[in-house]
Amino acid sequence: MNEFVSVLETDGRVDFFPQFFSCEESDHYFKILSEEIGWKQEPVSIFGKMILQPRLTAWYGDPDRSYSYSGITMDPMPWTPTLLEIKLLIETISHAVFNSALLNQYRNQKDSVGWHRDNEESLGTNPVIGSVSFGATRWFQLRNYKDKSIKRSLELTHGSLLLMQGQTQHFWEHCVPKQSAALGKRINITFRRIKK
Repeated sequence: MNEFVSVLETDGRVDFFPQFFSCEESDHYFKILSEEIGWKQEPVSIFGKMILQPRLTAWYGDPDRSYSYSGITMDPMPWTPTLLEIKLLIETISHAVFNSALLNQYRNQKDSVGWHRDNEESLGTNPVIGSVSFGATRWFQLRNYKDKSIKRSLELTHGSLLLMQGQTQHFWEHCVPKQSAALGKRINITFRRIKK
């Protein structure tokens, strides 16, 4: 479904499609991605200290589209038919062409990703990022990079699409926080375009 809610229209644009995929499609993709993706738990550098990320990750994409962040470099694994199928659907709605995807698996409510901006030089000036979620519903938070009291929060549901574009990565940072209530697994795919 292509009905969406505009989450952010100032200093960037964020649109949320809560039911982009049907429940049946979402269940199907969740099962396949759980089984066929080469999940890893990578160490990253936080304030000069190497720690294991509190989630599993994987990087897929076109050849020679490596991605570096927080002291690590991820080389792409070849696209799977499932990822290409999802990518085509996201490209249709976003009017962008993606050449890579970062996958995150949040195993339970304790897994998370801290505040950050997807503003690496390799992503270009105003990157379009299509974020797809399957599995457990998790909170997603945005806050203004300069005035951190300005925040937006929404729940990313099973089969949803969050589309970030324009100047969003310049002016806003985002996170998926830990939660206290018990939660099942969630798989997130963020489609991106990496420059050579």
